Amino acid sequence: MIALTLAEAAAAVGGTLDGADPEALVTGPVVVDSRQVQPGGLFVAVAGEHVDGHDYAARAIDGGAVAVLASRQVGVPAILVDDVVAALGRLARAVVERATGTAVVALTGSSGKTSTKDLIAQVLQRRGETVYPPGNLNNEIGHPMTALRVEPGTKHLVLEMGARHKGDIEYLTGITPPSIAIVLNVGSAHVGEFGSKEGIAQAKGEIVEALGADGVAVLNADDPLVRAMASRTKGRVVLFGESRDAHVRAADVRLDATGRPSFTLITPAGSAPVNLRLYGEHHVSNALAAAAVAVELGMPVDDTAEALSEAGALSRWRMEVVDRADGVTVVNDAYNANPDSMRAALRALVSMAGRGPERRRTFAVLGEMRELGEDSLDEHDAIGRLAVRLDVTKLVAVGGREAACMELGARNEGSWGEESVLVSDADAAIELLRSQLQPGDVVLVKASRSAGLEKVAEALLADGAAQ
Repeated sequence: MIALTLAEAAAAVGGTLDGADPEALVTGPVVVDSRQVQPGGLFVAVAGEHVDGHDYAARAIDGGAVAVLASRQVGVPAILVDDVVAALGRLARAVVERATGTAVVALTGSSGKTSTKDLIAQVLQRRGETVYPPGNLNNEIGHPMTALRVEPGTKHLVLEMGARHKGDIEYLTGITPPSIAIVLNVGSAHVGEFGSKEGIAQAKGEIVEALGADGVAVLNADDPLVRAMASRTKGRVVLFGESRDAHVRAADVRLDATGRPSFTLITPAGSAPVNLRLYGEHHVSNALAAAAVAVELGMPVDDTAEALSEAGALSRWRMEVVDRADGVTVVNDAYNANPDSMRAALRALVSMAGRGPERRRTFAVLGEMRELGEDSLDEHDAIGRLAVRLDVTKLVAVGGREAACMELGARNEGSWGEESVLVSDADAAIELLRSQLQPGDVVLVKASRSAGLEKVAEALLADGAAQ
């Protein structure tokens, strides 16, 4: 991080020093896990549901931390504050304010945030040092922790922002005011929290409201709820998508035999071919968002297209494709699920199977999608029906009431015999797959994170390694 004295850090967070040297330098990293402390770092004592960081303050100092950010005296050098998490955000804001010359790129959306963040980061790394979060650290703790990794030479800070309540994104943008803000889409994820897609759009749009007149709002032209956010920002609007009036758009979209998309990237600065290494047509939209950011930051179109074509999947369990020795392909997309991402994953599965007499058998192992509110059963029913319409060889619905509704939807759409089946849990799904998979089959595993279906993918890959 950008170095601060403890006196400067205390002033930034509105805290007081307790037994600490005001001139001691915090050079980073800032951590919430005492086992990750490094010399010159700062330990943030977060009081969690099961573990209280204050109990590990002495261990953090022994590990080389300069001080502890705490809400009570801990017997070692500390900065004392009323609210540790809020203070963490204020500290990150102070560091970002000192990062002159750093472009802050923030994005949100109902689906695709992490994949798009990874794409943007990989593209921008060609132009200079880029800080971005591993995985999806997008809440009130992970977000400032990422921002605190900024150093004097950082050229880009790329952040994703999640929202479970109105005001969440407004809070995060207050920590890291963006110069470029992207909204990918508005779907049904968390509709149980917000009440409607319009409520979700209201919350997601907070990100473009945070822009100043010199900022840029990058909006999905193909999503009416996102496009409408143009009226909510002071910044200049750049549209991306396949719509003819999008500033950054895709033409001639096609999929190869393995389900990886190619297209012609068209921008105001020119066009160039893109051949993605990612699986599924839905990544075209993600790539266009990344391209719009790169072009706005002055990256030539040819370089942008080349970087997109070389970018891979950085975060685990998001369309993670592995081929077993026997030719079975396992697609682990078990990190999370909502109706939009579920539909995209099913279409990617079918694309990977190919066409004609050589078409591979497909298995969709699907679990519950959480936080869908009163629409939950209808949404699960619709996914079951879609699996049949896409001609998935076998739907394996895993879980309780919602999974049963998904499997019933498949039957009502016309599945027969063994084309769809309901199993109780991951272990039952593993047993079923082990008895039915054949060389060349493609297996998609997807559900909300809490369903724990990554266990299915891991078991299938372990079977392949043991062959």
